[in-house]
Amino acid sequence: MMTSTSKRRFSTSTLGFPTATPGFSTARLLTGCAAALMLIPAISYADDTQIRFQLDWRFEGPSAPFLMAEEKGYFADEGLDVQIDSGSGSAGAINRVASGAYEMGFGDLNALVEFLAENPDGPGIQGVYIVYDGTPAAVFARKDRGIESPADLAGKTIAAPTFDTGYRAWGVFAAANNLDADAVEWQNVDPTLRETLITRGDVDAITGFYFTSLLNLEERGMSEDELTIMPFPDYGVPLYGNAIIASESFAEENPEAVQGFLRAFNRALGDTIADPEAAIEYVKNRDGLIDVEMETRRLKLALDGVVDTPEVRENGVGGVDDERLAQAIQLVADAYDLTSIPSPDQVFSSNYLPAQEERMLFPAEGE
Repeated sequence: MMTSTSKRRFSTSTLGFPTATPGFSTARLLTGCAAALMLIPAISYADDTQIRFQLDWRFEGPSAPFLMAEEKGYFADEGLDVQIDSGSGSAGAINRVASGAYEMGFGDLNALVEFLAENPDGPGIQGVYIVYDGTPAAVFARKDRGIESPADLAGKTIAAPTFDTGYRAWGVFAAANNLDADAVEWQNVDPTLRETLITRGDVDAITGFYFTSLLNLEERGMSEDELTIMPFPDYGVPLYGNAIIASESFAEENPEAVQGFLRAFNRALGDTIADPEAAIEYVKNRDGLIDVEMETRRLKLALDGVVDTPEVRENGVGGVDDERLAQAIQLVADAYDLTSIPSPDQVFSSNYLPAQEERMLFPAEGE
């Protein structure tokens, strides 16, 4: 937002235009005016708060509302100068915010719980807006291996990267489905190989984000009909997914900037929900090589699967249920064998959220 002081900088009395005086040529006057006008863009952004923002992954469908907020000027409307960079995983985003390289980012709330537990005396980082109300983690299993339910995974081999949420939170999934967590064999693999391994039949199942692995498998020739898909939220796992995170020190020193960021994002998320096809254009503008059709579908899968939930329709996007958050933290602590357990207030702050009525982006159930 522009302050009254900023507005006054645009008046002719403060821009420093030279006035005509005896002996002052018209050419010199025009030159001086032109030079002064060139300063206007720099002056107009002089008071904007700079925020370096780290995504969790590449510029794909789910990054659309962030990129839209930047390109459509929603951040600028809030007096913010936001730089958005692609990422290489939630852990990386969290570590970069912790290091001070970025003020804010986007990452898995469960990875944040783990980071806070392992760094009790480290820099404070908090979730400030839940984007994925449920974890996108899912099990993808080959039907031809006789896998129809969680119980059928016993004795089978599952592949995933070590940082994958499905792998890290496997104990939560197993406990929720009366499965011995040690009853499966894991292969820790590079994320680029995960879907290839199950497609070739080298493993029986994989874990991955639903809207990522499903499309990757289809791209490799494996149809949904050949798979048994078990999304964690549908199988009794109440974990939250990705959230906008912020450096605690930055948020405390710049509360209005964090509030403005969330208002701008919330505005763009509403636009994205209303027209996903149009929203993908902002992703394409950042990466002209994307498959527009695939990324549009990826965005819709994310919106339908982990953004639009019964809880969100009742309470709005962005916030948490205190009891559920406390339960999720304890589940993560048990599954990850954490030596300390961060408090809900350490993990998430509601202080910067837009008003609830602004966050009611979906109609209530039954409407």
